[in-house]
Formats: sequence, C-alpha cells, structure tokens
Amino acid sequence: MTRRFGQFIAIDWSGAAGERHKGIALARAVPGRGAPQIVRPGHRWSRMEVLTFLQEELPDDALVGMDLGISLPFADRGAFFPGWPQSPASARELWALIDAICATEPHLGVTTMVDHPELAAYFRRHGGREGCRFGGGQGRFRMTEAAQRRMGCKPYSNFNLVGAAQVGKSSLSGMRLLHHLKGKAGVWPVDGLPDHGPVVCEIYTTIAAMAAGRTPSRSKMRSAAELDEALEALGSAPSGLAGPLDDHTCDAIVTSAWLRNAAHDAKLWRPCELSSEIASTEGWTFGAF
Repeated sequence: MTRRFGQFIAIDWSGAAGERHKGIALARAVPGRGAPQIVRPGHRWSRMEVLTFLQEELPDDALVGMDLGISLPFADRGAFFPGWPQSPASARELWALIDAICATEPHLGVTTMVDHPELAAYFRRHGGREGCRFGGGQGRFRMTEAAQRRMGCKPYSNFNLVGAAQVGKSSLSGMRLLHHLKGKAGVWPVDGLPDHGPVVCEIYTTIAAMAAGRTPSRSKMRSAAELDEALEALGSAPSGLAGPLDDHTCDAIVTSAWLRNAAHDAKLWRPCELSSEIASTEGWTFGAF
C-alpha cells in the first residue's frame, strides 16, 4: 500500500541568476476533481521564499513534486566526481557539499560550485568551456534519465549548464534547498517513503503532460484552452483561467493534477531498476519507469 496524501503541490523551479524569477510557479491540488490552484497568484517567487514555504507551511500529508534533478549521475562511474578524492558517497552528502561550497552565495546560487577549481572539470559551461571530465557528447546520465528516454522524453545531463533547456543549474540550486529541508520533509527515494510527514519528490513536467494526452514535443502549454484540455484528460475540473498563460503556470497546474492521480499508483513508487544504492545516490524521478 502507498501512503494517502491530502495535498499535492507541484513546483516549477528555476536556477536563473538573481533573487526573484518568473520561472518559479507553485500549484496545489486536493483530493477530488477540483482544479488545482496557483499558490500566491501573481507573486514572483524567490528560491528562498519557496524554501520558507516548504519549511513552514506544509501539512504532514503533503506530497511535493519539484521539477529538477535531485542528484547527479553516480552508477555509470561509481562516483559523482570520479577521480576526485573528496567525491561524496550519497545524495545527502552531495547536497551538503554543494551547500558548503556555495555558502556565501545568496538566493541558493551555485556559481561557486560550477566555477570550483577542481569540480568545474566535470561540467559543460558557457563560452565553450567543456571540462575534461564532462564525458563528451551529451554528458553523463542517471538511471532514471535512461527510463525517461524509454518513455520518449529527452532529458539533459545535470552536468550540462548550457542551452535553454539545460537543467543543471536549477538542479544544483534545488539540491541546496533539499539540504536545508532536512528534518522538515522526507525526500523520496533518498529517504524511502516515510510513513509520516511531508514528502518531496523529483518530477519531470513532460511526464505529467504526456499523461494528459500531450506528446513530449508538445508538452508546453501556453493558454487556458490548452490547460483545460489537459486537466480534463486528467479527470480535473477546468482551471477557471482565460486567455494566454505562461508555460510555468500551466506546468505547475497540470503536474499537481497529475500528482493527485499518480500518487496512488503503487508501481510508480517501486520502479524495477530502483535499487537501494540508486535511491541513496542518484535518486529517481517519480513517474519514470
């Protein structure tokens, strides 16, 4: 049996520089058919505000999906940073390392991490700066990203920091947030699926869009009409919104409606390739199988 959740919160996240970001959106769904609601409509969130929200406003029965990678590849090389003697042995140790390196950066920034004199070698950065340990090609991938590919998605390596679709910086900043959530919420599957208290998991909004009838190449929605069509496919009432919308709002609303459905699917909590070692090092994307 899986846990019974009473709130389903989806967070479209951003790793962009600065304090406040139009790319951050939060939506909340509750059991039933009601349309998910945007949390603080019209508000431009900062990453620190999201952290405070998660620390102070989550009920014990909340499931929170965050659109970011909760870890870096490990299984392919037996280490996050192969060849570096201080490479951490678990996801939680990785989060602590990133936060310690970036401790003086405001807004959960991660520039210090990607410019680190030894760790920069593992990243592909702007200006054609591909580190000698990046791995070539598209870079290194986690086991869960291989599962995403089998579903038709096109994930990017979390070591890639270049391009409009890159998720590296948002993932690294998210790992700082997860480090600060220790004691406030469990993180699946790193902490298993705790019996009590709020749970945070990694999501990929494309998976939610596909469940709503979209293709991976058409996963982004930018109008109330597209949004309501997706909500209907997920068994939800229409949004009550009108006209053009930004894709971050649509992603958050659709994904919270999908979480409400998917959270009760036992097989999604037990992917066949999710070993205890993978769970503790690389983590997993909820919904990938």
